Amino acid sequence: MLTVEKIGGTSMSALQDVINNIILFERTGDQLYNRIFVVSAFSGVTNLLLENKKTGEPGVYHKIVNLQDFHKPIKNLIVKLKAINKQYEPLGLDLATADQFIEKHVLEAQTMLDNLANILASGYVSKTGILQAAREILASIGESHSAFNFTNILQNMGINTTLVDLSGFNDPKAYTIDQRIKRAFKNIDFEKTICIVTGYTKGKEGIMREFDRGYSEVTFSKIAVLLKPQEAIIHKEYHLSTADPALVGLDNCMPVGYTNYDIADQLADVGMEAIHPKATKPLEINGINLRLKNTFDPSHPGTLITREYISEQKRVEVITGTDKLLIIDVYDPLMVGNVGSDLQIMQIFYDNNVSYTFKATSANCISLVIWERDFDKKLISDLEAKFEKITVEKAAMVCLLGSNMDEPGLLAKSAYALTKKGINIMSAGFSLRKVNIQFLVEREHFEPAIISLNEVLYS
Repeated sequence: MLTVEKIGGTSMSALQDVINNIILFERTGDQLYNRIFVVSAFSGVTNLLLENKKTGEPGVYHKIVNLQDFHKPIKNLIVKLKAINKQYEPLGLDLATADQFIEKHVLEAQTMLDNLANILASGYVSKTGILQAAREILASIGESHSAFNFTNILQNMGINTTLVDLSGFNDPKAYTIDQRIKRAFKNIDFEKTICIVTGYTKGKEGIMREFDRGYSEVTFSKIAVLLKPQEAIIHKEYHLSTADPALVGLDNCMPVGYTNYDIADQLADVGMEAIHPKATKPLEINGINLRLKNTFDPSHPGTLITREYISEQKRVEVITGTDKLLIIDVYDPLMVGNVGSDLQIMQIFYDNNVSYTFKATSANCISLVIWERDFDKKLISDLEAKFEKITVEKAAMVCLLGSNMDEPGLLAKSAYALTKKGINIMSAGFSLRKVNIQFLVEREHFEPAIISLNEVLYS
């Protein structure tokens, strides 16, 4: 059975577990092969190169953006990458070879970045293209590093392993992303080798321009669409669970088991990405099933996501949400009976490149929920120029997701679960398809709301 698999950064940092639980688990001889592994950078490396994904702490990239000297951060980067190499020497990594590879790679990247920085400093060209190129060069380092090390270790274990480097680091040919992937795999006999593939793919359209930090999952998806595996698999450090174990406790939740791509999209909409939403669509359209597995629980089948799945029993499959939202309430007494108020608001959101995750309306006001990270004073000033009163409040959203949960009383039961804990519902809603029931609550009530709903719906 041919599989295309993706290993996340946190899992990659636990390479011994990856080898035991993914590569070797219940496999010997030829059973080891017919698998393609797309790997992320080791945990934290891309944060050093670009910026911390959660905190926004700047990496090397932002030194270039601000026309600051980035040579010292590059030297520090080499030291840190070599320290990572040292950790994997006991697994069989040829330390001298690995250190030589990454130092040469980073210094070559520095030369390219120097050229870009000089062009940028000249003031003769637009920043956009130059900075995009710098971001791509830096991003490619992380996956080249992890893929090289992983391949070297497996080869030294006597496993036939092929490194598929899609970073195109010293390849000046202008391939599209799809062309580069197709060329890289055309002469490989999958039945006789494991393929270790960089999560970053160089392409003339720029993989980060559209997908940014989701690029490794897009590479994974594109390879799966090309090779048509029996299954696509993502290995992460946790199960896709009915609720967050960190909030409700490990004993009070369970792996979801089965769901569909619609629910995967709903998860992505509240920031709980099982996979980047632009990576799921090609899999869904091509009828490729996606399995999510826990690297540290290899005997568990994980959760299978398919296009057609509908739960036989009416049930809530996932309780989730986020506390990083803002409610923007647009009020104007002239809205009632006035055609086009919603259109005007949407045009302002579009002009400011801001998307919303929830919307509720009444006669004279329209409330929209956005990610706090997308807040822009210009958006508010543009709205204030058109409407009488704009109010902005911090909020959290808790969601009930399920492929078949259109059950009488579910909304009432859920509202009661929140009410009995003293949690006020600021707003609520769901579409006709009823795959996502959403409650807006105050931020400080986010965790209690998740716990309360979990107690009532899974007791």
